[in-house]
Amino acid sequence: MVKIKQSDLKKLEKMGIKAEQINAIRVIIETEDKNIIIENPTVTKATVMGQEAITVIGTIKEEPKQKTVEIREEDVKFLMEQTGKSEQEVREALNKANGDVAKALMILTGANP
Repeated sequence: MVKIKQSDLKKLEKMGIKAEQINAIRVIIETEDKNIIIENPTVTKATVMGQEAITVIGTIKEEPKQKTVEIREEDVKFLMEQTGKSEQEVREALNKANGDVAKALMILTGANP
């Protein structure tokens, strides 16, 4: 993390920009399909004419977002009864099928989904 000099903050203030450094450990930006993670960030918050802006500088890495699938217990029981598969196998199939019971059944029985 780079420390912003107090003299630089004072210069900005003279120009009508109120700035402060935020001591962040990590910054995460969540999008629909991925998370953008900034490690060792330098984060500055500035206020100009009543509007706030945040600047982040650091090492960027991206990770795919993990989708959460709501799995209903009755679906798990149904698929276990229909296929004879274990609860873990059924849950994995439902996750892979995004909760779609018919697709999960096809996965569990080896049919082409």
